[in-house]
Amino acid sequence: MKLSIKSLAIAGIAIAMTGCAVNPQTGQSEMNKTATYGLGAAAACGIVGALTHGGKGARNSALACGVIGAGVGAYMDHQEKLLREKLANSQVQVQRIGDQIKLIMPENITFATGSSTLSGSATKTLNDVAAVLAQYPDTTMVVSGHTDSTGSQSVNQTLSERRAASVAGILQQRGVAGSRIRSTGFGPSQPVASNDTADGRARNRRVEISINPAQ
Repeated sequence: MKLSIKSLAIAGIAIAMTGCAVNPQTGQSEMNKTATYGLGAAAACGIVGALTHGGKGARNSALACGVIGAGVGAYMDHQEKLLREKLANSQVQVQRIGDQIKLIMPENITFATGSSTLSGSATKTLNDVAAVLAQYPDTTMVVSGHTDSTGSQSVNQTLSERRAASVAGILQQRGVAGSRIRSTGFGPSQPVASNDTADGRARNRRVEISINPAQ
């Protein structure tokens, strides 16, 4: 669909107006995440437009990309909200980094020690996750397995790959298109805590699902 500059301008103004909210604690007007992403996209595209088509190109590109950028932010916002609701009573962490949503599943609720067979509770949790992801086809996922440094490198690498594949397999079985999912294992190479303590090793044994807007 071809959008006119007038319609883009109206949409951009609407985004800017709805993007402001008053912080009840400070009384200050603030931008929400959706507006921030949209305005960031507008700035970047405005630079490109200026380089290719001068001042008018900068204005038109900023308007168009501001609307698109805000759309991406809102699309991810909605998924994040639903995922947080679904996972509220689980031990799965939900993190938001820019337009990426990351789900972190610790080993203690996902797999038995040394196993790549999902627990019953983990399977139920992934059913809920898949139900949300299936509603948002314009995202892709990277499922990554991670271990601590105990044991041999080869055993840990294989275990991390098998665990990631198990999680990816459940998502696909529950309706998430396989073309959207990539699974990989990192073994102990990407720790998030020290492997010198039991708590640190427990934090390192995890599966992460990184959800990204489709390019």
